[in-house]
Amino acid sequence: MIFSLQGNVQELTPTYAVINVQGVGYYVGISLMTSQTLVVNQQTILFIQQIIREDAHLLFGFNTRSEKEMFNLLISVNGVGAVSALILLSTLSLDEIASAILSRNSALIQKAKGIGAKTAERIIVDLKDKVQKFTGTEENISVLVDNKIKEEALSALEVLGIPKRMSEKMADRIIKQNPSISVEELVKQILKNI
Repeated sequence: MIFSLQGNVQELTPTYAVINVQGVGYYVGISLMTSQTLVVNQQTILFIQQIIREDAHLLFGFNTRSEKEMFNLLISVNGVGAVSALILLSTLSLDEIASAILSRNSALIQKAKGIGAKTAERIIVDLKDKVQKFTGTEENISVLVDNKIKEEALSALEVLGIPKRMSEKMADRIIKQNPSISVEELVKQILKNI
């Protein structure tokens, strides 16, 4: 089994990368989270999960061991395939996934394209005892409040014509620095920084 690949990023898209290891290009499925850490023509190390099926040998790469662990937990759930797991990892952070499972927030898990109510419930039931280590300790309680404030602020910004993708990272950074920030203040801070 391939545990990791170290090489040059030959090609990069939001869903896959080609890692050139001494002249051999490996096609590796990746999440958006991992994609954002890679740069074309730069060296990288990816933790690999190899899935062998009758019709294909697939490689999935992760920037961190934690992301690989979460991927493996997700695909262990009946009805969650590798593509669905990658979409979930691209939609929510590890902390958000773990918090949604622990707080039984099925709606948040369903935000990932292709994951319906039944699958979300199955993820919650199967993984509720396995995801504790993915959440921050004191952050865990405030995560749900932060998400509500963040969602409201991002919705307000979208109404103002600012794309969600542009403001989301900024919102995360501001909330981390000031966890008790109000929606209005968060919107103001983001508008100042754009």
